Amino acid sequence: MASGTSLSTTKNRIWVMSTECYNRVTSGITASVQPSAFLGTKISVCKGASVLSRAVSASISRQPLVAPIRAQGVAAPADTKAPTTTKKTDTKSTVIITGASSGLGLATAKVLADSGEWHVIMACRDFLKAERAARAVGMPKDSYTVIHCDLSSLNSVKQFVDNVRQSGRPLDVLVCNAAVYLPTAKEPRYTADGFELSVGTNHLGHFLLANMLMEDIQHKENDTNRRVIIVGSITGNTNTIAGNVPPKANLGDLRGLAGGLDGVRSSVMIDGGEFDGAKAYKDSKVCNMLTMQEMHRRFHEKTGVTFASLYPGCIATTGLFREHYQLFRTLFPPFQKYITKGYVSEEEAGKRLAQVVSDPTLNKSGVYWSWNNQSNSFENELSQEASDAEKAKKLWEISEKLVNLS
Repeated sequence: MASGTSLSTTKNRIWVMSTECYNRVTSGITASVQPSAFLGTKISVCKGASVLSRAVSASISRQPLVAPIRAQGVAAPADTKAPTTTKKTDTKSTVIITGASSGLGLATAKVLADSGEWHVIMACRDFLKAERAARAVGMPKDSYTVIHCDLSSLNSVKQFVDNVRQSGRPLDVLVCNAAVYLPTAKEPRYTADGFELSVGTNHLGHFLLANMLMEDIQHKENDTNRRVIIVGSITGNTNTIAGNVPPKANLGDLRGLAGGLDGVRSSVMIDGGEFDGAKAYKDSKVCNMLTMQEMHRRFHEKTGVTFASLYPGCIATTGLFREHYQLFRTLFPPFQKYITKGYVSEEEAGKRLAQVVSDPTLNKSGVYWSWNNQSNSFENELSQEASDAEKAKKLWEISEKLVNLS
């Protein structure tokens, strides 16, 4: 857990994960309620959460301090770069998916590649891992290209964009999916550029990538299928039960972000507070959702590009939890499957994200998509902070300066 966190807060963290799935199924507090078989089981869910949290309280021991680590920006080796030519007979649409070597990103890549209509550019930090993962799930060899991209390094992001352009493939869709989640970190870690790692990767890395690639996505003036999609999270929405479990997402007046999140000139947290790994992740997700809406306001009308965010459901087995306690990783999947009934497999979540990429009925811009437990999509409502237009504008302007776009 984050520095200074009590065992009581540990219980709350686990309840975040369970209630996230509850809210995923019941569509959030303020959104229009969707049909759900899970609505009548609040008592058993609470009992289940209590059992799980007592188990964790009894079993978790203090973890050793994690020394601050600064990510190293690494340029893509020559053999990881995209080819400089593209077959003229290839009429497939092209989608870039960050974090496509595992979890939701890989599941989405497979769905799109298997359709035969998409060529997937897998933007990944570990080239060999991505290549092996694509082969392991049976993605057709000519359906994907792996290109190195480390979102914790602004130089790596720029190199990635150069490599994509050298590939000669016209770009249709960008999916900003990769994320860092450090719920048990006692001390902050940093990107190659000196930003706190969660926000620096999840928000600033994707912010730079999306802005640089806007030029490329605008290549088809009459194409209505050009999209920029940013994966959100229900835990960043305080209009839900999960979003109200401490530590709650709160960007404050953005003073920490304006100071550079470096822990020297300013706090490493966006709101200027003390470091909390779980909150840093939630804050980054609010930034993601605000960025999507600001891109919609700035670019949709004049470019025709669709901008959307989504929460695909509670993927209890995701590698996103790899830095959580082992006990949590062991108990959380069966807890979601058999108690909350809110479990969503990586395969199902991948189908949902692939829908937002390619389904012509989901081409409305400025939308935050969710699904009920019959897997029907609907437009969900964002919290007051996650839909604050003034805060989105301020966030955009500060982020532009931090990534040297202004």
